[in-house]
Amino acid sequence: MTEAHPSGAVIIPAHNEAAVIGRTLEALREVIEWGTVDVVVACNGCVDDTEAIASSCEGVHVVRVSEASKIAALNAADQATHRWPRLYLDADIEVSAPALREVFVALEGGTLLAARPAFRYDTRGASALVRAYYRARSRIPGNAEGLWGAGAYALSFSGHQRLGTFPSLTGDDYYVDRLFSPQEKAVLPTEPVVVRTPRSCAALLSVLRRTYRGNAEQDRVSGGASRARTLGQLFASVRGPVSVFDAVVYVAFAGAGRRRPLLGRQVLPVWERDNSSR
Repeated sequence: MTEAHPSGAVIIPAHNEAAVIGRTLEALREVIEWGTVDVVVACNGCVDDTEAIASSCEGVHVVRVSEASKIAALNAADQATHRWPRLYLDADIEVSAPALREVFVALEGGTLLAARPAFRYDTRGASALVRAYYRARSRIPGNAEGLWGAGAYALSFSGHQRLGTFPSLTGDDYYVDRLFSPQEKAVLPTEPVVVRTPRSCAALLSVLRRTYRGNAEQDRVSGGASRARTLGQLFASVRGPVSVFDAVVYVAFAGAGRRRPLLGRQVLPVWERDNSSR
């Protein structure tokens, strides 16, 4: 007997993602053919061909958001579907049909409220220092235990009720992760989604600055994870000269990413992103 396909929705916020949205949607072709999963691309503030490319894909529903805002895109896309569970997927992340199935089935059981697939880093083409940073990061257990960091996480209907609407904060995955206890969320041992890392040191620093700024914004409200715990896990992972080098590189990037530029006047933060892997 043919296994029934799970129901749900995939929500993809996209701002000027013409270079990658095609491959992301191509990876979802089998899922779209199931006919039980809504795929919604929320084009926000796009001035490139993102909307045209997404609209050309059969079975994809495109929502146009005038504001260049990921949060506005997430909330608008939520209004465009009635299916559950929902996978929130970054526009440059590809997820396979088997991985999506496992996530949705796990959330249909009622025990878990949030989950994400496994992920792996793709550092091909990256500089030696960037590769060292991600080798060190991969050895820190805490970095693989949360909903954040994979560019993909999913919520059940009950999980989304706890969220309500996405607040105007940088780092939606970090925010969502902290809504749930360890017993209510899970990282599932699926076929991993691929996270293409920045290729240059400058691109990595851009991503880290945005990440740390968003984390700090949220930590001021509710308190954050201990840096001492992260450093403890990092140094516990050291097993030889290469891992020592990787740990030093990780600490250097983390310090530089948290350092605020010296400015003569207050300016609004920009949305830094990695264009080197697109």
